[in-house]
Amino acid sequence: MGRISLGRVVSSQSALTPPERPNMNNRRLKELDLLRFLAALAVVIFHYAFRGYARGDMSVMPYPLLAEVAKYGYLGVELFFMISGFVILMTASSNNLQVFFISRVVRLCPAFWVCCTLTFLITLAFGQPRFSADLYQYLINMTFLGDLLGVPPIDGVYWSLFVEIKFYLMISILLALKKIDKIEPCLVLWLLVSATAEVLAFEKLRSILITDYAAYFIAGATFYLIWAKGMTKPRIALVAGALALATFTAITWAESIESKYATQYDPSIIGSVIIVFFMTFLLIATNKTAAIGRLNWTTLGALTYPLYLLHQMIGFIIFNMAYPAVNAHLLLWGTVALMIAASYVIHEKIETPMARLMKRSLSFSFNRLRAD
Repeated sequence: MGRISLGRVVSSQSALTPPERPNMNNRRLKELDLLRFLAALAVVIFHYAFRGYARGDMSVMPYPLLAEVAKYGYLGVELFFMISGFVILMTASSNNLQVFFISRVVRLCPAFWVCCTLTFLITLAFGQPRFSADLYQYLINMTFLGDLLGVPPIDGVYWSLFVEIKFYLMISILLALKKIDKIEPCLVLWLLVSATAEVLAFEKLRSILITDYAAYFIAGATFYLIWAKGMTKPRIALVAGALALATFTAITWAESIESKYATQYDPSIIGSVIIVFFMTFLLIATNKTAAIGRLNWTTLGALTYPLYLLHQMIGFIIFNMAYPAVNAHLLLWGTVALMIAASYVIHEKIETPMARLMKRSLSFSFNRLRAD
């Protein structure tokens, strides 16, 4: 799900990180790394055990043992968006557009470029006739402009990156205007407009303001404010409003895809999952998860982004090549393990060195521009 940085909390004070809570704000929230991995794993299982075969156009391998549970795994993306709302506001708390821009480019680009390239090459080599890709599609995908230019993604999971980028742009506008300290009334306005656009189906507003996922970003950002500045009645009301909108949009979306997947979704299960997401963040925001955060989940969190980007198309190609010759259980879990291992290698050997180089280069370039 795109992507989401879990960098350390800035040590300098800002409008979003006041001095009255120094002990909490100096702690890296490693529990968010665990949440990111669990969200990614839920999406992987959704694709491998349900979505690929349920549509009938992606994977030839059914996995009925997990299908009824796995079909709810798409909600992992919604959890990603909540995490993003929290950590992106954390990153923006420096109130520095340059720092924010560099952090997003460094976080998004290296792993995406590597995973997109691998997916493109493997699709060309082994994906035919079910899957195809061409050079123009690949090049446009590499620029992150596919959604804007109407070019289909090489891997369907890329759609969430475009949602993330829209959220980044909103935060960038506030940073450019030096209004990040006014984020709270902006979140209230975003929630009200989103709820109106969803209920009345204002399509242009829905697209521009990503209203079908706005509730998750709003909730994550509000929980960050609670974590950084404390609980207030307006923030509680904002979280409650976000929960109501999130539940409405999640149930509405599930109803819209039932015919596509030839299944039925239980609204009570969807609502319960959303509530669990919100309760988990409430515990994090009120510092009730410190014991979990003391464990080192950093590595799991780091490989989440390449795992999300890499798993779907390549996994389906593996299934289509190997099934039914290879046992379905061995094939599914072996592919999950392969994707996790590949994601670790990509993060350690390629993404991290590229990110360091890009960060130095971008910082140097911006400093030169200021000097000139």
